[in-house]
Order: sequence, then C-alpha cells, then structure tokens
Amino acid sequence: MPESPPLATSLLAASTAIAAVISGRNLDAALTGLSTTIRPAVQDLAYGALRLYGRGDFFLERLLQSPLQNQQVRALLLAAMYRLESRAEDAHTTVDQAVTAAQSIATGRFKGLVNGVLRNALRQYESLSSAAVENEVAHWQHPHWWITKLRKSFPDTWQQVLTAANMRPPMCLRINKRKCDGPTYLARLIEAGIGARALDDCTILLDKPQSVDALPGFFDGVVSVQDWGAQRAAALLDTQPGMRVLDACAAPGGKTAHLLELFDLDVTAIDADAQRLGRVTDNLRRLDLSATLKTADCRAIDIWWDGRPFQRILADVPCSASGVVRRHPDAKWLRRPTDIAKFAATQREILDALWQVLAPGGKMLYCTCSVFSEENGSQISAFVARYPDAERSATGGIDNELQLNPSAEHDGFYYALLTKRS
Repeated sequence: MPESPPLATSLLAASTAIAAVISGRNLDAALTGLSTTIRPAVQDLAYGALRLYGRGDFFLERLLQSPLQNQQVRALLLAAMYRLESRAEDAHTTVDQAVTAAQSIATGRFKGLVNGVLRNALRQYESLSSAAVENEVAHWQHPHWWITKLRKSFPDTWQQVLTAANMRPPMCLRINKRKCDGPTYLARLIEAGIGARALDDCTILLDKPQSVDALPGFFDGVVSVQDWGAQRAAALLDTQPGMRVLDACAAPGGKTAHLLELFDLDVTAIDADAQRLGRVTDNLRRLDLSATLKTADCRAIDIWWDGRPFQRILADVPCSASGVVRRHPDAKWLRRPTDIAKFAATQREILDALWQVLAPGGKMLYCTCSVFSEENGSQISAFVARYPDAERSATGGIDNELQLNPSAEHDGFYYALLTKRS
C-alpha cells in the first residue's frame, strides 16, 4: 500500500480546497488534480470540515478577536477543528501539524495564530459546544433558510432529515441480474472480507465504503455502485420488454443501465453535457449493454427527436440536490434560496417538452434528488393542473408521490409517475 502523506501536507491541501469553496467554487473541481496518494486524506478533511462548516464557523467567531481576512488560514483552522472533533485522541498531533501547514501560507506569519486558536478551541471545547446547541445553524450544520424550508415541508420529521444529511453517506451496490444474483454476490463479498448485507434481492449495503477495485467482478459488469433510493426509478417506470424508452437527463448512466439490465429495451439516453454523456458510454460498455446516446438539451425536441413517441420516459431532472447533500457538503453553503426557483423553472420547461414526445397511454417518471417541495410535489401538482391528459399513477407513496428522505440506507429522492391518457 502507498505510504500516507504527512498530516500537514493533507491539511494544507484541504485548506486550499475549502478556501476555494468559501470563495464560491465547486468542491469536486477544487479537488481536481490531486494525486491518488494524497486525495483520500484531503477529501476526508475537506468533506468533513464542510459538513461541519456551520459549527466550525460558529467556533471561529468566538475564538478570533477579529474576522480573519486570509481565507486559506481560515480554511486550515476549519479542517484542523474538524479533525480535533473526529480524532480527539490525536489532538496534539493535529495542532502540531496544522502549525506546520501554516508555515506554507503567507510566509508563515499565521503560525502563532493557528497554534493559539486551536489550543483555545481545545480548552474551551465544552463551553463552545454548549453554546453551539443554542445556535440553529451551528447545531444543525445547515444554512438558516434551508432549515426553515425543511421545517415547513416536514413539520414532524425535519430534525431527522437534517441529522441524516450530516451523516457519512452509505455505499450501496446494484447487482446486474443478467450476470449474478444477490445471495451469490453477497457470498463473494464476504469471501473477499468485505462486510455487507442485502437490502433487497439485487441491492447490497456495504458496512463501509470500498474502492471499486476491491469489488469482485466490478470491471466485468457484475455489479455497479448506485444508491438504493436511486434504484427505485427502474422499477417505478414500469417498463416491459421491447418498449421504446427515453432517459432524458441520463448522465452518468446508472438509471439507464439499470433499465437495460432488467429488460431488453430500445433506450435513447440524452444529456446536454457531452463529457458527462461519456460516462454513460463507459458504464454501458462495462456492463455489456447498449443504448442510443445523444448530446442535446432535452427541451430542444426539434433538434433531437425523430418524431416517434416514447412509451416510457425517465425525467431525472436537474435539481438542488438537497437530498444528496451529504455527498456534496459544499452545496448547502453554495446554494442560495433563489436557486430553488431557478431549478423549478427549468424542471417545468423539461416536463412541458417531454410530455410532447410521450405516447398516449405512456408513462413518465419524474425524479429529483431533492427534499424541497417546490421541486417535488408542488411541481407535479402544477403540471397536472396544466395538462388535463395527465394523471398520477401509483408509486407506493402517499397520494401517488414517493418522497424518500435521507437515511442510513439511502439518500433523499422524490418520484412521481404520470400517465398520459389515451
């Protein structure tokens, strides 16, 4: 195994990534270019610090005598405080290595400040933690507007939604039923020393995340990584062999592949991003599956549609990703309340366009990875009101809607199945 990088090196790299997010950059982009040797440690620090950003920022306000203008030093403190909380037994090393990392920022003139702030954080930890409980953003580690929106949508369960959104995400596997079955693959995992349990006949939840290199048969197309919540789409779309199916926002291709694993279908997969559509190609090739791929904005039907209606459409639309925010902890701090209305407008345009290419008697599955009602139930209610030939079909949820909130087993998703009256 490659030797782990020094903690100071990881803290410094993480501080660069966190500072980029604070300035408005996407975390994945900020982590681009890291070597495979250092990336796991840096990613753990950056993701952890951003999950706890509300708490860390609250602590810093009380530990600093005045606002810190150097954002990388601030980010270094956030990363170090996350490690102090997650690795309390290693506090001395964390402080020492954070000070070492500070030597490489602004010619080392913040070394004393980093040392003093972190040592004060340790001394005042109990009082800081008690104060954080009384502060909504620090306690729930989400922006105030986000908390308010969830409290309104889920008056009885909003605390559980927020708590789950701060957890480390689960890693689920989808068994390719063309090549294996659940019990057989579970036995292969156990034999390989990987702890896991079955969630259903083709879904396995790993005890802890693994590299795909460690998964038996992954590169032979036996198994794919896909959240259990996302796996609901293929069954809900209610396809039958030979159907003409459209996956309208297909990248990276998990749902496209799942549909093809279940039945022989005539699938067209569209995505507006050519680079992301390449991931669909890679996934299908690994699984020995095929579909017609097109780079296009699905709303521009005059450009990509050949005039033949689809019997089934999967509309996995762009959204706030509020249901998968634990996988993208930067999103909750980069999003603004106005973004939700923008997503809702795009979703409306997509629904209106796709309804035109759905055959009478056909079904369209609307899907988001959001927990905000504007993107989910309110969107569908407005759509049904606009189109007299649209009716809701059963999804197994309440009022023919299926809202999955994030949990220990799956992320947050919303599904609504619409049938076009003949």
